[in-house]
Amino acid sequence: MRVKVTLACTECKQRNYHTMKNKKNNPDRLELKKYCKFCKSHTTHKETK
Repeated sequence: MRVKVTLACTECKQRNYHTMKNKKNNPDRLELKKYCKFCKSHTTHKETK
């Protein structure tokens, strides 16, 4: 059961990335370190609704 999720930067709150996740294996919110072109640095991105 894979679903689409949107990742938002924790610094500037911009929604930069879209990805897929398996809800069965990862029921909690996804959190990844990704590059934010608005902050111009690597920041933590969290899953949003």
